Amino acid sequence: MATKSKIIEPESIELKTVKESEAAKAAIEDGRDAILQESVAVAKLAERLDTSFATAVQMILNCTGRVVCTGIGKSGHVARKLASTFTSTGASAFFLHSAEGAHGDLGALRDGDLVIAISKSGATVELETIFPSIHRLGIPSILLTGRLESTLGEQASIALDCSVEAEACPHNLAPTTSSTCAMVMGHALAIAALKARNFSSEEFARLHPGGSLGRRLLMRVRDIMHTGSAIPIVSPECKVREAIFEITGKRLGCALVSDKDKILLGVFTDGDLRRLTKHENFLDRETQIGMTKSPKTIHPEALLDEALTVMEKSSITVLPVVDSERRICGILHLHDILSSSGSSAPSN
Repeated sequence: MATKSKIIEPESIELKTVKESEAAKAAIEDGRDAILQESVAVAKLAERLDTSFATAVQMILNCTGRVVCTGIGKSGHVARKLASTFTSTGASAFFLHSAEGAHGDLGALRDGDLVIAISKSGATVELETIFPSIHRLGIPSILLTGRLESTLGEQASIALDCSVEAEACPHNLAPTTSSTCAMVMGHALAIAALKARNFSSEEFARLHPGGSLGRRLLMRVRDIMHTGSAIPIVSPECKVREAIFEITGKRLGCALVSDKDKILLGVFTDGDLRRLTKHENFLDRETQIGMTKSPKTIHPEALLDEALTVMEKSSITVLPVVDSERRICGILHLHDILSSSGSSAPSN
C-alpha cells in the first residue's frame, strides 16, 4: 500500500531556511574566531624569538647525523610532519615515537644525531623516560614547549617557548593553538636552516622528482618546447593577412618575426593585430610595423619553473625560445607547462 507524502507548509520551509542560515552564520563566525585566535598566537610566537632560536638553528646546521623528531599524541603528529619537512629541505630526519623509544627504538639513534622533542606541558611522561638516555648517548636536544620552566625544559640542551594563552577549543582542552605554534616553530627552524645552507631550488627538485612541482623544477624548456614546423614564424616583410594564417594555423596565439638567419626580431601577437585594426588597409601592412620589438624570451636550457616565473611576472602566455645569439630554437606556451606529463614534448 502506497504511503502518502508528507506535505510541508511554506511557513515550515521558510522557518527551516532561516534556522539553517543562522547556523551557517554561527559556524562561519566560530571558524573565523578560531583562525584569528591561532594567528594572534603565531604572531606573538614570532615576537618572542631570541638568541635561543639562533642557537637551535646552529645546532641543526652542526648536526652531522639525523634530525630525530619525537613526541606523542598530537605533539607526535606534529613531530612526524616536521621530520618530513626537514627531510624534504635537505636535512636527513626521521620520526621517533616517544613511547616506542622507551622500548628499544632508541637503538636507532647514532652519534651526530640531534633530537627535536615536542611537549606542550614540558612534563610528558614518555619523553621524561627517554630524555636521560638520549643525553647519556651524548645526543643534544631541542625542546619545543609551552613551559620553559619544566622538567623537560631544564633537561633539554635548548628550549624554545611555544606557549599560548589559550587553545582555540572553547573548553581550552583540545590541542589546537598549541599544536599550530609548535608546527610553526618547527617550520621556522627548518626554513632558517635551509636559508643558512643556501639550499637551492635545484637541490629541492632532486628531492621532489614526482608531480607537477618536480617537473617544473627538473625539466627544462627544451624538453617540451614546440620546434621545427610547429613554430609560427613570419618574415618582417610578411603581410598581416599572411601572418594571421600562420597564427591561426599553429594555434599558439602569436607568430615569431625573424630574419633569414632565424634571428628573432620581434613577436606579432593577437594584441598587436587588434591594435592594427584601427588603421585602414591594415591587412596589407607589413608585420614588422605592428610587432612587439623587444619580447620576453627564454633560453632552451632554462628550467620550466624559470619560464613560468617570467610568464607570470610579464602576464604573457607565450615565450620565444632563443639561444645566446637570439636565434630561434622553439616556442613555449603556458599550457605546455601546466599540462606537461614530464615524459614527452608536445606534438610538433
